[in-house]
Amino acid sequence: MAENELEQRMATPRMAAGALFFDDQDQVLLVKPSYKPKWEIPGGYIERGESPLAACRREVQEELGITPDIGSLLVIDWAPSEVEGDKVLYVFDGGQLRPKEFTDIKFPPDEILAAEFHPADQLDDLLIPRLARRVRAAITARAQASTQYLEHGTSPASS
Repeated sequence: MAENELEQRMATPRMAAGALFFDDQDQVLLVKPSYKPKWEIPGGYIERGESPLAACRREVQEELGITPDIGSLLVIDWAPSEVEGDKVLYVFDGGQLRPKEFTDIKFPPDEILAAEFHPADQLDDLLIPRLARRVRAAITARAQASTQYLEHGTSPASS
């Protein structure tokens, strides 16, 4: 196969990274973007030459104005979309935010309208379906001290 043909066939997914943060009641921190109807987890797209972990740290700092330690990788999710193209999404463990860290949150008002902790049983109402599945899988991975591979927010082993 010619190099040009190979390049045309190679995947070039968009990649994004985010973090799950928890409070002392194991509720999940969600952010309300100004440009989307549903809630999200803190995070965003990975820039060229940037690692997923570095992108996660940068996005958390940009969206929340804090620089907490980011822990282990919880989930990798392959999420193709006919509209947006293929995506590979990374979710890291942000751990439990201390009350001082939460009160130090300062988000850009033109991008983020709110940051609040929510119980896991509200995820389906607050998040788009594939993100809700991804966050639930990440919560399970954290409890099991493991990393999960997902496709469309679901483990292919359980499909």
